[in-house]
Formats: sequence, structure tokens, C-alpha cells
Amino acid sequence: MDARAWHTSWPRGLPLSLDYPRVPVYKFLESSARKYPTRQAIIFQVGEGTTSYPELWEKARRFATALSSLGVKKGDVVAIQLPNSPQFAIAYYGTLLLGATFSPCNPLLSAPELRHQLRDSGAETLVALDMFIDSAISVRGETSLKRVVVTGIQEIIPPFAPVDVSAHGPDTYSFQKLLLDFPPEPPEVGIDPDRDIAHLAYTGGTTGVSKGVVLTHKAIVANTLQFAHWLIGGRPAYDPEADLLLEPLGLPETDDQGFGEFPVTVREGKTMIVVPWFHAMGTVGYLNEPIYLGTTMVVHPRFDPGAYMGDISRHGAVVFGGAPPLFQAMLNHPDIDKSDFSSVRFVASGAAPLPVELLTEMQRRLPHTVIMEAYGLSEMSMGATANPCNRSGVRKLGSVGIPIFDTDVKIVDAEDPGRVLGAKEPGEICLKGPQAMLGYLGRPDETAEVLRDGWVHTGDIGYMDEDGYVYVIDRKKDMLIYKGYNVYPRELEEILFTHPAVANCAVIGKPDPAVGEYPKAFIVLKPGAVATPEEIMDHVARQVTPYKKIREVEFLDEIPVSLAGKALKRELREREAKRSRTA
Repeated sequence: MDARAWHTSWPRGLPLSLDYPRVPVYKFLESSARKYPTRQAIIFQVGEGTTSYPELWEKARRFATALSSLGVKKGDVVAIQLPNSPQFAIAYYGTLLLGATFSPCNPLLSAPELRHQLRDSGAETLVALDMFIDSAISVRGETSLKRVVVTGIQEIIPPFAPVDVSAHGPDTYSFQKLLLDFPPEPPEVGIDPDRDIAHLAYTGGTTGVSKGVVLTHKAIVANTLQFAHWLIGGRPAYDPEADLLLEPLGLPETDDQGFGEFPVTVREGKTMIVVPWFHAMGTVGYLNEPIYLGTTMVVHPRFDPGAYMGDISRHGAVVFGGAPPLFQAMLNHPDIDKSDFSSVRFVASGAAPLPVELLTEMQRRLPHTVIMEAYGLSEMSMGATANPCNRSGVRKLGSVGIPIFDTDVKIVDAEDPGRVLGAKEPGEICLKGPQAMLGYLGRPDETAEVLRDGWVHTGDIGYMDEDGYVYVIDRKKDMLIYKGYNVYPRELEEILFTHPAVANCAVIGKPDPAVGEYPKAFIVLKPGAVATPEEIMDHVARQVTPYKKIREVEFLDEIPVSLAGKALKRELREREAKRSRTA
């Protein structure tokens, strides 16, 4: 790659480019199982059960054998509708071992949403949790499903009883019974990482109907390695004769306490996992990446801030991360001052913009921890830019960092995409790299609109400074127009977060015939805090030009968010539209 502005800001000790082994995704688990035969891969919060790397690999192979015996073959789509759990990891790697395609489903999808994804993906196999199976059973006849595998918490805590599937009709199987009945001897399947599909990940649907993002093994492997080496330094190593990913080459030295220029080391420490594995950030950043690094994952199926902070302290976790609502909930929790975070060396934030006020408060409480904000989207497997992780690296407040290895970024005029903009000129963010999608499943027109000459047009508005740091201003679709002026809700949300009474917020454009749209703020107050709409509006008005002022405030108990932590502004807009129709 030719010299780019961000190369002058490149983390010390990192190469500008990586060599990506041409291996399938499951090679991460297979290699770690062979390298770390005594290391725990998973500590599951519910029941405190543990799974070693060899055990996880064996069960993944058993599951692959079972799927094959049930008729699943290379290229078939296997939908996995599970919360974070050992079964999820087993099903994920078992699916990929067969050359089948993994399609993650949020366990809380409504029946119509699940039906849409199953139909659109053409999935013939579903792996689901017994607690949420009713939705799947209700739509099964309207999809291509041929088989359903059901699991439950009773299958991984004593006395380890298989789920009773007798009430769910034919071709329905207990997950645990399949593992017991089949050996770890799946058929050998040839996989071409450049062409064969690993993930069919559906967009979050925060702005409309979700679409299937087609991602190859090459893309997922590349993005996993990009972020892993951004975090630890060094570069990948592969032994083709042993068909094994080796420990990375060129890792930086650490002191007696394990501290060095990069905050995390291979095969050491524990990582807190609560980011949903069915989300792109979860699958790549919080499953494949820690598996590649030989990390022990402390896995939580749902976010309870008290339990989560307790496990950080109890397990001496080195890494945790997630979306901004996770950090806000921790800071608002009554146990925050009693929690011990002294073991934490690295915190990652993604999936949604991290307000500067929130980042500043986190850094105050974790003064010796590297806090990294990153940016990406499903169309780029997971991520494309990140603030440097090395201790001497520059992390700029409000920025999502610089392009990672082998990733290019340009800012183009939102109305004239052929015009590339200069430093600090806001426009649409466009991305290119080995982690990019092939396109949207069955949607050539939408693919052509987003993917142009290898560039992913994100729909996000932002700018790049002279040092190559990217700043996200807002979603292109979230931008509102007030009397002909562009107003970006993200800017107003940043200001709202500085109000001492505001715990969370979201700003949308409310239609108004006289002005087009005006900014309306939805506010969640901190426990015990009191504020009036006028106080909130005045707080913003003092800091913006008149056309950007908040003109309406509504207090809510909570902002609707996806499980990935993104504010569901579509729901807020629909709520406003419904009110206007019934007014």
C-alpha cells in the first residue's frame, strides 16, 4: 500500500501489512487445541462449568459429525439462535468444519423477524435454545427448515439432562444427545477460503429490513488476525506441513509482570465475554480473536452489570469490552466504587459511538488501562479502524482511530461520491480491505449501491484529520434537515451526555411541515437525578448554533437498543409517526 496519512500515526513496532494464511475459520480453534492442551477456553458464568481447548475442539467435531449424518453438507446454511454459551461455540465451529455457512440469529427475534431471516438465508437447519423455541416452531412450516436442534441450560449443568424435544415434532433433536451419539470423526471437506462462505450475517435492522451480508472464510480470518495483532503486536505464523497456526512471530517483550508496549499477551489472562456472539463484533472480536490468542473466556449469556463487575474482580480479568451502554450501566451501578479493576489492562468499545464524556470517566477510573474505540460494520466482517492499542500510541478523544492493517479509508462527498474530500471535510466514509463482504445475499441492486469498485460505502458521515484519524459524525440516514440545514444527532447527543443528570439519550428528527424536521431528544435520567425539559434544551442551546437546538425533550425509562448496544432510532421514529397518525 502506498503511503497514507495514517502511516505517520502507525503504532510503534507494528508492520504496515500482514500475511494472511489461506485457512478456514475453524483453524483458529483447531490450532489452539493443539497448542494449549491444558488451557481452559471457556468458564461459563451459569454453573461455573469449564471447557478446555481440546474439549471444545472434540465437541465441535462431534457436532460436525452429527450434522453430516443428518444431511447437512458443504454450502448449506445453518442458523444458530443461541445466547453466549458453550453450545454456541461448539455449533459455530462444528458448522464451519463441514464447510456449511453460519447464519447467526438474535434469540429475541420476533416470529416474523425470524421467519424473514430463515426464508432469506434458505437455512435448512436451526440450532435454538429451548426458552425461545416457540417462535421457531411457529414459523417452521413457512421456511425451508428440515431439522431443528434444541439445547438448554440443563444440558451443561448437573445432572446434564438432554432437552425433551418430543413436543416439537419430527426431525427435532437434543443438542447434547447428538454429541453423545456421534464420534468426533467428521468427513473431510475441502474449503477454498477465498470463495467459500463462512458467515451469512444479517444487518441489525436498525434502519430497515435486515439483509444477509456474505462473508468468506478469507474475510473472517483476515479481520480476526487484523484485530488480534493490533492488540498484541507481532504477525501471524503458519506451518503448512503441520497445517497449524503457530504462536505469532515478532511479539514484543514484556516485563516480569507481563506489561509491555502492548497490553495483552498470548495465552495469558482472562477475557470477559458478554458481547453477543450472534453479532459481528461478538463472533470476530469476542470469539475467534480470543480463541486464536489462547485466552480463557469468562462467558456471560446476558449482561447483568453487578455480576459482570463481580467476575472481573473474582477472575482477575485482563480484557473486557462492548458497546457504550455496557460501560454506562457499569458506571451507574451502586457497586462501581467497590469493584476491583486492577487486573484490567485493555478495554475495547465498538458497535456504537462512544460519547467523549463517558470515555473520559472510564479513563479516570481505569488510569493504567488502554481504552480503545474502534469502528466497523457487518459489511467489513467487523472492524476497519481503531485507535492504537500500544501504550505509547496516540488515542484521540472522539476519534474511532486510524485504518488497521491493509485497510483503506476515504471520505467522499455524500451527494457526489466521485469527489474525494480533504482533511476535516465531512462526507461519507468509504472502506476497502480483505475483510470486506462479497455483497448482500440475493440483492444485486443494493450490493451495487453499497459496494463500488471494491469500496464499501458505509452510509456513515465523518471526516479524517491530517494524521489519518477518522471521526464519525453520524449515520447518513440519521441526519435530519432543519430549514435546509444539515443537523447531525450524534453532535447533539455528545452535548447531552455532558449534562450531569443525563444517563443516556438519543436524538431523532421529528417531521414538521413548517421546518422539515426538528431535533427531538429522548432522555434517560441518572438514578435520583431531576431535570426539566427546559433545562435540558437550554444546556444544548448554549453550545450550538440556533438551527441545531433541541426543540423537544421526552423522558424515558430506557432507550430501546439492539443487543449489540445500538440505539434503535427506527423504533423511536416509528413511535413518533404513530402518534402523529392518531393525534
